[in-house]
Amino acid sequence: MRDLDGHTISVRIAEARGRRGLTQADLASEISLDRSALAKIEIGARRVTAIELAQIADALGERIEWFLTEPTPAIVSHRNLRKPGAVESVIDAQIERVARHVEFVAEHDQAFTLRSPAPRECPDGVRAAENMAAHTRAELNLAQDAPLLDISRRASDLGLLTFAFRLGPDAADAASILLTTGGVALVNGDLKVGRRRLAVAHEIGHFLCADEYTVDWRVAEQSDPEASEARLDRFARALLLPEAGLRRPWNSMEDGEFRETAVRLASTYRVDMSTLARRLVELGLANNGRADAVRKMRTTRADIVEFDLIVTDELAPAPVHLPHRYETSVLRLYRDETISGPRAIDLLFDSWAEDDLPELPELPRESIWSFV
Repeated sequence: MRDLDGHTISVRIAEARGRRGLTQADLASEISLDRSALAKIEIGARRVTAIELAQIADALGERIEWFLTEPTPAIVSHRNLRKPGAVESVIDAQIERVARHVEFVAEHDQAFTLRSPAPRECPDGVRAAENMAAHTRAELNLAQDAPLLDISRRASDLGLLTFAFRLGPDAADAASILLTTGGVALVNGDLKVGRRRLAVAHEIGHFLCADEYTVDWRVAEQSDPEASEARLDRFARALLLPEAGLRRPWNSMEDGEFRETAVRLASTYRVDMSTLARRLVELGLANNGRADAVRKMRTTRADIVEFDLIVTDELAPAPVHLPHRYETSVLRLYRDETISGPRAIDLLFDSWAEDDLPELPELPRESIWSFV
């Protein structure tokens, strides 16, 4: 990552302030600076001092290097396609932070490795999307009818680290970005669990196709089957809901078992009812009328008890979801004393407290000579 020039630093200050919803007067008051001085900083007419930049970073909740170094090239490419000067979306800013943290960990932890699969051709039709899903399931050693459970861990097996943050109901569903090795995906934790899993499956598709940077809004609402996003939606549904797992139980259900079968399938494969309904239609297992009935169903507490369902909350952001492989690497850096406790907490996105970190062994007295 290269250092940024003064003009770009000024622009990033204005962007970060706008994203926080602060006026120049608000931020200037927060850091005890005259508003006119801040205005000059933001247009590049006055240089910002190191102390002022540190105060601005603290007030805006950003690490100071965010203002000083260029992010992953894919992020820059994405921004250049947008209207010049446009303020970043919430998900743009958050995934940039995630990418920086992952790149730091990868640089300092030799045991931290991510795969970079050979790029695949993005599916150019329905059959190609189904074949890509079947190939990916085989790569994950899943049986033809097996549910894809613990999708965050399985995605990391492919080289994609998945994080979940609460981004708000109006933010994008998910985003993914390629790194030098592997990639990261960020899912909006305000989605319900079935939609979170579908969003991850969709980002796995982008990752396998080596899409440099993508932001996806309202996953699975594409109506044009020829659109590239719609084909990746088809891939995601096929990845989560294999035909072999649906066809036999659906075709063999008895009269009166319609609702129970739908509820059990949604629970087994951990998808929302809308995703199940759409998959049943595209496999020719249900007409639009029956699919609408499935779409309107809700799993009740009585269903959970009577059908003996397993309730899970994958990718639950409490307050964030971090990939196991990433957490392990951060702890390894802390145990090796490559990073301090506060830096470990920062890399863990403040989801841990310092008391949660493992105790480090006391160094023998003679070890002082290695520091002198």
